[in-house]
Amino acid sequence: MEHAHHHEEHDPNVPLEYQSEIGRLNILGFWIFLGAEIALFATLFATYFVLAPMTADGPLPTDLFKIEGVLIMTFLLLTSSFTCGLAIHELRRHNQKGVIMWTIITLALGLGFVGYEIYEFVEYVHHGATLQSSAMWSAFFVLAGTHGLHVTIGIFWISFILMQVKKRGLTPQTSAKLFISSLYWHFLDVVWIFIFSGVYLLLMMGGLSPHGH
Repeated sequence: MEHAHHHEEHDPNVPLEYQSEIGRLNILGFWIFLGAEIALFATLFATYFVLAPMTADGPLPTDLFKIEGVLIMTFLLLTSSFTCGLAIHELRRHNQKGVIMWTIITLALGLGFVGYEIYEFVEYVHHGATLQSSAMWSAFFVLAGTHGLHVTIGIFWISFILMQVKKRGLTPQTSAKLFISSLYWHFLDVVWIFIFSGVYLLLMMGGLSPHGH
């Protein structure tokens, strides 16, 4: 009991999220989980690059991809990653109001990204690009859709954490959850940079020459 009581006297130099053993273990566990996520996206990227030239009789991505839309999505997600960083900065300062404000802005930007991506997908389908159109479009929708789904899950997850922060305040437990969710959000941002440069930009610049299969 004496040890437990002593453990509650947190070292002010240690970030809140690392002050409980459960918090530390959860953060470690999350890094392992991210390793599995990296393997998942690496597989999806590898599949995409193999299938990208196989456009069959489907519409060509060069005809459908618009740089403006891709830049808007990139701006929204990159900015959300920045505001997510500001939320963690406020967490370090034990400023609950600042954490909540920047996290809400992060979620709003994330929602904007998902909304715009859905709009883009609907446009592609409207112009005849579907999962069945060609191997290229199948691989594209699975890769970009999986990323979009992860962002959507992230929005719900962070929203629940935010409710806990409002209810319980910034405790070692809620701080660990916030920190873990920020790692997840930054990871999705990095994945999007790969999609942006390896999928959209490469195709718009004619980097992968299509051929029917």
